[in-house]
Amino acid sequence: MDPATILVAAMLVATCAALMAGFPVAFTLAGVALLFSALGSWVGLDGLVGNLPARIFGGAITNDTLLAVPMFVYMGVMLERSRVAENLLQALGGLFGRLPGGLAISVVLVGTLLAASTGIVGATVVAMGVISLPTMLRTGYAPSLAAGTICAAGTLGQIIPPSIVLVILGDQISAAYQEAQSHLQQQAWAAGNTDFTPQAVSVGDLFAGALLPGLVLVALFIVYLVVQGTMRPTSAPPVLQEDKRDGTKALLGALAAPVLLIIAVLGSILFGIAPPGEAASVGAIGATLLAARNTEQAAGREELPIKRFETIGWSLGGLLSGAILGAVLFAGTEHFHLMTALFAALGTLTVPLVARTSFLRRASYRLACRGNLPINAAAAALIVLALMTLSVDFRLGRSDLGILEHAAAWLAAFFCLIALWGIGVAFYRCHAAGILSHVNRRTVEITAMIFTILIAASLYSLVFRGLGGDEIIAGLLHALPGDGFWALLAVMAVMFVLGFFLDFVEIALVVVPIVAPILLLSGQIDPVWLGVLMALNLQTSFLTPPFGFALFYLRGVAPESVRTRDIYRGVLPFIALQIVAIALIWAWPGIGTWLPGIVLGQ
Repeated sequence: MDPATILVAAMLVATCAALMAGFPVAFTLAGVALLFSALGSWVGLDGLVGNLPARIFGGAITNDTLLAVPMFVYMGVMLERSRVAENLLQALGGLFGRLPGGLAISVVLVGTLLAASTGIVGATVVAMGVISLPTMLRTGYAPSLAAGTICAAGTLGQIIPPSIVLVILGDQISAAYQEAQSHLQQQAWAAGNTDFTPQAVSVGDLFAGALLPGLVLVALFIVYLVVQGTMRPTSAPPVLQEDKRDGTKALLGALAAPVLLIIAVLGSILFGIAPPGEAASVGAIGATLLAARNTEQAAGREELPIKRFETIGWSLGGLLSGAILGAVLFAGTEHFHLMTALFAALGTLTVPLVARTSFLRRASYRLACRGNLPINAAAAALIVLALMTLSVDFRLGRSDLGILEHAAAWLAAFFCLIALWGIGVAFYRCHAAGILSHVNRRTVEITAMIFTILIAASLYSLVFRGLGGDEIIAGLLHALPGDGFWALLAVMAVMFVLGFFLDFVEIALVVVPIVAPILLLSGQIDPVWLGVLMALNLQTSFLTPPFGFALFYLRGVAPESVRTRDIYRGVLPFIALQIVAIALIWAWPGIGTWLPGIVLGQ
């Protein structure tokens, strides 16, 4: 056995041992990689980490796709504080509560809506654990069924787009597919086939592919709960229903804002209006508006305790307002860029001075403290602007602007100012309520964790490949019979077992870059289908004991009457249903590939 093979085996053993000993994942991956890079240099394998700077800057820091990660994290954490889950659970509970298992069905439906708008498992599980678990227990639900339903509903955010796991997995699948297509192109050219055209896959493809499988999983959950409530009514008894008209009205009111946010974010990605990063920024602004709208302000307050941020806020508003005004006034002229910058500077200097007048200060404080007019106006303005961009070319630096385009630019400027007004009030109000600082802190923590693991995983995979580990894995997978069937089954089984001990981020960033190019190199596996299967598999990592994160989240907020054993036992049927969903997607790949072909024309 050659030294490289021995080092690869020792590297895997050392990684497992360090993880089982409790060392942090990021430091384990980076430390083991550096250690075995030094050992590789000692046996004559030099240059293992020479490409690390290019891998980090090219694969992480300058990757536009990964810009969506902090935006989606901010969006999810902000919606956690916006009481969306509470409003939805109350409305759906009143509508479905009279049915056997109705409260559990309501929890799954709320989890579906939150999955499509937040994608943060921890936020969803904690929110529904605090709000719905006590009600379910008082109604007479079996603790195991109640706990399992909440945990399973919370994990839907990992398969229903938009979600962080789909962004990370989509980026990895895209890179793996490009690598596989490059090898296939070289093989085709070597065989004299110059007509081979490499193809690409994007995060938007994976979003479209995961939507129907996610809904299939939701349907499986609901069918199970209906059967459980019918066969064992004592474990999921119905509750008295409130007035139907009030329940319907409350449901429509609770659904309106989240559904609009889902359409804005997911629709813009699926229909190619905006890339994931830009769509995620729209979702972040929408979540801020929604949180500010639901924030209760103390009556009678005319001034908020954030004077030190007042000048910064007005300066930023002046900068954006001046830039908008300059762009519209000098649209189509040769001095467009110069005058836009000049007006932006003038706005930055003059607006804070004007805003210091007593009348404007008191009026702005009143608007920030009372009423939702600015929030509603900003939401309406953003919707109008989105519709206008579909039919008007707003590249104002062009010299061929017509009269209608000038008029549309002035109208768009008016709506931009309204949107800025409402967004400014929303941030002002969220900060005064103590929401914004918490959201920013959590966003930085989660984003830093993800990118630290990304950099460590890049180093680990670089050293692993430098030692020839990818060739060893490829040889093992190719030795399996079944024309790729057993190879894919082996990979899925390994990912499922790793989910008992690792988070989805570590699996997606360590395992997928190694095995995905090998599987896609056959040319017979659809990358979107593979990505959907892996996403469903990674979703189970939140439920599988002993280290399923959803189990820990719920344990932290569940009452003492709910034992840890109840939580573990409650998630087992839902883990089985997730395996059934994987089998369905495996047997009928069209469930995952049909929608990308329709929406994206592939």
